[in-house]
Amino acid sequence: MTRYYLSLLIAAFLVAGTVLPCFAAQSEDVKEIGITYVKFPLNVPAIIAYKKNMFENEFKQDGITITRPELTSGPKQTQAMAADSVQFASVLGASSAIIAKSNGVDLKVIAVFARAPKAFNIMTANKSIKSIKDLKNKIIAGPKGTVLHQMLYAALLKDGLTPSDIKFVNMSIPQARAALMSGNVSAALVAGPSVPDMEKGGCHVIANGEGLIQGLIVVAVNNNFLKKHRDLVKRYLDVTKKSAEFMKNNPEKTFEIVAKETNLTVENVKKMFPWYDYSSAITDKDVKDLETTQKFLLDNGMMKNKINIKDLISNIEP
Repeated sequence: MTRYYLSLLIAAFLVAGTVLPCFAAQSEDVKEIGITYVKFPLNVPAIIAYKKNMFENEFKQDGITITRPELTSGPKQTQAMAADSVQFASVLGASSAIIAKSNGVDLKVIAVFARAPKAFNIMTANKSIKSIKDLKNKIIAGPKGTVLHQMLYAALLKDGLTPSDIKFVNMSIPQARAALMSGNVSAALVAGPSVPDMEKGGCHVIANGEGLIQGLIVVAVNNNFLKKHRDLVKRYLDVTKKSAEFMKNNPEKTFEIVAKETNLTVENVKKMFPWYDYSSAITDKDVKDLETTQKFLLDNGMMKNKINIKDLISNIEP
């Protein structure tokens, strides 16, 4: 078809008020979108979006069903993404995103979910342990290859110790907490609601991530889905902005919703809320933090294949 006749065809469609099929958003073939749901440690924007049905309300006009599997670990989220059972990992640890990308999972980081250095803590029940230096030759438990693990190593190096100066035991946060309370370990890596609860039980914080890490949590999308449905991904991000607006405009209601969903007291929610920065734009500082995280993972044998961090990120904002 010549350019002349093509222009006539376009003009005819415009006059008739018809949208050209070739320019239409290609979202009609999407029937379901999977979005992981993680409410702890204190994932307020995710909780508000879930309890207010924000994603459901956004996509029901397209006949799209939203599924919200509760996959609380990073590896489970990225495995589900690799299997195409979810399209969005809504609350994903930076280390999990990097490891998954290194292992061949085709994902892209499209936003920051939170930065929360104060939410990640090293705690003990031993009153004689008052600083990181007091951890020398002690047993510390926590989840390996996570933000908490990275914080521990950064704290050790800052105070003149090395990872070989302690014995690290890989445990989930609940297991590490139980091991500490039973006296089987000297310190535990804990986050979020565990902190005020353990303080009530007689434990104290030795250090948190402030000045050591950003505590970066990200939002990731299946890259194949992003390529095919960029419009839907943009709308996903629009919903996250609506959640942030609700939080800003309805703080007391937000605290009530979060407390009910997490079985925390409103007081504890209010105490922890300032620990988190939920602004979503990816900054240069965030990119640097991702690079630092990758170095930690490589140096400690938790990943083998180095990636280009900039290839991990996709800025889809206009």
